[in-house]
Amino acid sequence: MRPVRTILRGIAQVDFQPNHWTGLIFLIALFAGGWQYGVFGLLGTVAATLTASLLGADRHGIVLGLEGFCGTLVGVALVLYLGAGWMTAVVVVGAGVATSVLTSALTVVLKPYGIPGFTAPFCMVTTVMVLGAPSYDRVWAGHPDTPAPSASRPGTTMTWTDVWHGFFNGVGQVFFQNKWYVGLIFLIGLAVSSRLVAAAAAAASLIGLLVAWGLGVAAADIGAGLYGYNAVLTGIALTGTFLALSPAGVVFAAIGAATATALTAGIGNLFTVVGGHTLTWPFVLVTWVFLASVPLFSKLLRAT
Repeated sequence: MRPVRTILRGIAQVDFQPNHWTGLIFLIALFAGGWQYGVFGLLGTVAATLTASLLGADRHGIVLGLEGFCGTLVGVALVLYLGAGWMTAVVVVGAGVATSVLTSALTVVLKPYGIPGFTAPFCMVTTVMVLGAPSYDRVWAGHPDTPAPSASRPGTTMTWTDVWHGFFNGVGQVFFQNKWYVGLIFLIGLAVSSRLVAAAAAAASLIGLLVAWGLGVAAADIGAGLYGYNAVLTGIALTGTFLALSPAGVVFAAIGAATATALTAGIGNLFTVVGGHTLTWPFVLVTWVFLASVPLFSKLLRAT
């Protein structure tokens, strides 16, 4: 059962949780969103974890799932953007291998600063894959169209459905899922691991929703959770995970979640020009900056 638990922890570590039960609930949530997300997410996790193991990465990190979560996201993202086919499966395996190498490289580069790589390997690999895919007919042929919800329903007038769907979808979109009940399952999975983490995710999703609404984002995109998931990851990371829990830390985390939300449109518009996607870049960039600033703030401490 140890390899199974390791793979499940890899899925859970997308939200920084080393709990295999949380990973199992996350996997159930992916299958609830669509069989392809469960299958390809699992494929990416296994590819990344197995590569790290074969290359001799830190055994403790592997067991905790730290070598698998970027592979999970690669698998889910690529099946979303490229479709569920045999060539996508091959690309996911290759991307999983690449994330393992990049994870180790970033660990070395960022170690002097005490900052984790987070989902940066996933962002790098997926961005390169998606940008290059149109040049490869066997990869790009039959790819699904993935327009933003606002393309078919423009306007900023929020409905109650947009609000409560957006709240749960903000959690689900961490795994590219836009069904509210899938986001609810993910939230339950977080609560199984830590009620504090679940509360942080819920609060951050709400912050993302409110900031997006305040800035005038299209209601359909808010309802789909597109402006919440980077806030959720940032909120979890800065609320007791990589930053010691304190009143000042909670305020700092809220500011970080709001900043990640505001940065989402900028990153998204930048990548739209070249055919890329926002992914979790806002979370990565904001959390790197916020953690790097901690040593100069006397009321903030890094988590030990």
